Amino acid sequence: HGHLSGVFALKLHPTLDLLVTGGRDAVARVWDMRTKHQIHCLTGHDNTVGAILTKGTDPQIITGSYDSTIKLWDLAAGKCMTTLTHHKKSVRALAQPSFENTFISGAADNLKKWVGSDGRFVKNFTGHKAVINALAVNDDGVVLSAADDGTMNFWDYGSGHCFQTSTTVAQPGSLDAENGIFAAEFDLTGTRLITCEADKTIKIWKEEEKASELSHPVDMASWRKKCIAEAKRRY
Repeated sequence: HGHLSGVFALKLHPTLDLLVTGGRDAVARVWDMRTKHQIHCLTGHDNTVGAILTKGTDPQIITGSYDSTIKLWDLAAGKCMTTLTHHKKSVRALAQPSFENTFISGAADNLKKWVGSDGRFVKNFTGHKAVINALAVNDDGVVLSAADDGTMNFWDYGSGHCFQTSTTVAQPGSLDAENGIFAAEFDLTGTRLITCEADKTIKIWKEEEKASELSHPVDMASWRKKCIAEAKRRY
């Protein structure tokens, strides 16, 4: 009775016994965990639902779809409250920090930060030119965007500054083409990053202990230039 095709995203509700799933049949389904019955079928997307967020406050469900839109849902009514059409490419990843009511979406064009209550656009995070499959945010305000080509960009959540880029290493014996990253998450301490990759590995990354402001200086000149260039653009 469930989805008519593949399931691409799952999220538990933080306070209610609900599971929200999104799949290739372009709907998000809300399930009661106790009875295993479907409560809502959230329809409106035109393509695969690839990412889901759940919150304790309205909008309690946010979905990102391969039709390049993001929808904010009223859980009680099972209806769409808002549709965000800013992205030009498939939205494959969503993440939200624990410390403020905002969320961030990732697509092949860029990352976008939004106000969590009504979906107002805040800012673009530009520069990760790849298909972004995974986003993760820790309590220090570090955002990771991980892509299909194995690149990982680390951003400051407040300012949108990309302070580090790196590429994952394909497992010995696998092809170099197999270094895509499919899923990523910070652990509860926020110091370890766990990635799930195309070379059949799960990798755990840690912060470099010897890193300091001297060894990894912020390139303020290029950051300022980029900010001014983006400010001149309208959106």
